[in-house]
Amino acid sequence: MKIDGVINVNKPAGWTSQDVCAKLRNRLHIKKIGHTGTLDPMATGVLPVCTGKATRIIEYYGHDRKSYHASMKLGLVTDTLDITGEVIETHSFADVSEKAVREAFRAYTGHISQIPPKYSALKVDGKRAYELAREGKDFELRAREIEIFSNDISRLDLESGEIEFEVVCSKGTYIRTICDDIGRTLGCGAVMTALERTASGFFTIGNSAGIDEVSEDPERYIIPMDETLINLGRIILDDNRVIAFINGNSTRKGGYAVTEPSRFGGLYRVYGKYPEEGDVPAFLGVAAVDNGGLIPQKVLI
Repeated sequence: MKIDGVINVNKPAGWTSQDVCAKLRNRLHIKKIGHTGTLDPMATGVLPVCTGKATRIIEYYGHDRKSYHASMKLGLVTDTLDITGEVIETHSFADVSEKAVREAFRAYTGHISQIPPKYSALKVDGKRAYELAREGKDFELRAREIEIFSNDISRLDLESGEIEFEVVCSKGTYIRTICDDIGRTLGCGAVMTALERTASGFFTIGNSAGIDEVSEDPERYIIPMDETLINLGRIILDDNRVIAFINGNSTRKGGYAVTEPSRFGGLYRVYGKYPEEGDVPAFLGVAAVDNGGLIPQKVLI
């Protein structure tokens, strides 16, 4: 069975991202497996899982935009910033206007300084933040820069205080924090009540598969790793430079051709004719171009 690739899992609610990896590890009987970005247990949707050699390319998904469909409720504040947490404040939202809500959402776009929630998987002195929070430990998480490309309300019901919205954002964005921040802006508090990741770079909810489907026939759902690296450019090596690349040697300008530009730090998917893979150029790995020279970063053949 081929195992080097990426599986687009539609994560069910109640599962951690690591639960999904553990299930597939047992089903595929492999040790090398990892996801490209944590989803909260209550969240559903797109969770790309890398298997075999593809675990070496997880770092290249860092520029992928994430898309979410989320729901929030006004008038509540919880310790986890979502509906699963302990309610610590309640407020009336009777005076909140539609105009104020829409202005708050419009303002929450662009480059944002966001403080991650204490109930998160981030590490603090070697321990997960949520572990420290459950122990009642006092600690702070540093604000970090994220980018919100769009943040649009799709349903607004001020009688119930329920809002649904679609957000496209950079990696590292916490949708729970968006809900909490907007609730604070409106002066009434808010918590996230549901979350579905609808896209992450190459991967969409439309081409995802349920964990049971994947478990029954995992090979059917393994996507070749190079197809998913949409931010990396594409290079074709001259035939006489293929073995050199595989051996980790650089190639001077003129020994390769760029067929697609890079959108990720000058990194490229490298292809070349490899005898064991037939006449069609095979995916060999990832390289950087520096001063015209092609420098291997990861050999994946």
